[in-house]
Amino acid sequence: MIISPSRRSKALAAAAATVCALTVSGALPASASAALTAPAAPAEAPLLVSVGDSFISGEAGRWAGNSNRSADGYSGTDRAWDPATDESDPYRVYGSSYDSGCNRSDVAEVQSVTLDVSRLNLACSGATSKAVLLPENGGEPFKGERSQARELEDVAIGREVRAVVVSIGGNDLGFSDIITDCATQFVIGGSACAPDAAEQVAERLPDVRQAAVNTLADVRTALDRAGHPAGSYRLILQSYPSPLPDAGRIRYPGEKYDRLQSGGCPFYDKDLTWAHDELVPEISSVLADAADEGGAEFLDLSRSFEGREVCSTSTRHADATHAPSGDTSEWIRFVTSGYGQGQKQESLHPNSYGQQALGTCLTLQLQQPSGDRRCTNTAGQGPAAMRLDSIG
Repeated sequence: MIISPSRRSKALAAAAATVCALTVSGALPASASAALTAPAAPAEAPLLVSVGDSFISGEAGRWAGNSNRSADGYSGTDRAWDPATDESDPYRVYGSSYDSGCNRSDVAEVQSVTLDVSRLNLACSGATSKAVLLPENGGEPFKGERSQARELEDVAIGREVRAVVVSIGGNDLGFSDIITDCATQFVIGGSACAPDAAEQVAERLPDVRQAAVNTLADVRTALDRAGHPAGSYRLILQSYPSPLPDAGRIRYPGEKYDRLQSGGCPFYDKDLTWAHDELVPEISSVLADAADEGGAEFLDLSRSFEGREVCSTSTRHADATHAPSGDTSEWIRFVTSGYGQGQKQESLHPNSYGQQALGTCLTLQLQQPSGDRRCTNTAGQGPAAMRLDSIG
């Protein structure tokens, strides 16, 4: 967790360091092309490619649920932990991308798809649309790698492409800064961030929409240059799952300090409800419009983690008597400072259960004809029990 002192005074003493460390979108170090996820299926299998940011790169895939107990690899939640050595090695999950912070995990969305495809994960934690765009359209190297569209162009030459799935917009919006400010206000005893943050979001959303449209256009251009005309592959733009429940479903009621000390959800009720009920749906709506303009399918994930969010009443932490489970554990990494378990950039990202759930959503989408759909989970069941419904 962020911090776990036994008294509020100790928590307050550590609050400043915690606040400085909080981050959500993973805008950290870098990765080289060598860190790109290798295809898992035979070379002749069609390519399934992911491009974009941390929510599809696999950030936080190291964790299977959350736990405040340090023993036994945090009650078995740390997938990088080796019982034989009693040590943790993040490279076991993120491979060489851990060196840079792209954090492409072994259970990232495209890796969790159960189809006969070659999987290629070009996404990188912290990426904005500039990390995806072609250089002539403003694309820039990010964390030691060429733009993702430029990389896609080369990789796709001479290969059949099944689909490209895109996750973009959160970092263009400044989601990390917004949520960090909300957490900061809670930690220092300030006021709810929602009123001011809502104004910022309203001002920025038109630019987010255009960034997504431009990203889709450059992905299409890259594929066309590689010999893949429109209609020969599927292009999917997805939205983001809500990492937080509304205030009525939080496991730590009363806006007390246990939300920071124990839960990893240091937010006021007003901010929780705003993020869940307004922020995430607004982002999803804007991305749906971008998909329509950009000629892509839209996969709405905004309610895919309902009841599985950090501190949700229908989940619990793993401990000595409760093993981590996709049926009972949170599907989102709780907020952490990075001074204890894991990296701060993993905060509020889909953990291994969440990534497997998103992989199920994408599998279901690709098993259906092209179209816009919404993915949701089945209460009390694991990542394999996701459901897909048509939109409109």
